[in-house]
Amino acid sequence: VQLVESGGGLVQPGGSLRLSCAASGFTFSSYAMSWYRQAPGKERELVAGISYTGGSTWYADSMKGRFTISRDNAKNTVYLQMNSLKPEDTAVYYCKGRILGMDYWGKGTLVTVST
Repeated sequence: VQLVESGGGLVQPGGSLRLSCAASGFTFSSYAMSWYRQAPGKERELVAGISYTGGSTWYADSMKGRFTISRDNAKNTVYLQMNSLKPEDTAVYYCKGRILGMDYWGKGTLVTVST
């Protein structure tokens, strides 16, 4: 199982970014996926999740209305569209899949929201 995040970077407050997570080594279309983040000095927290079909999504309360998770099962990729970014969204963002009872994580992509 391999999960590789991309799309992070520096963005100004109010800006947008789209993160991608490319998956390989398992039947991507059979598993729910999720995004987490970890800010400096804080615990890792759930950002959003999506069912294996993409028909159901869920979000942490602070991300609702600003972030959108989606997936393309043909491309084995899950996305996180982030709008109206705030400085407190600065964190390393991780992709996670729970495959056959085990959690697999990517290495993360850094998002910095700053002027």
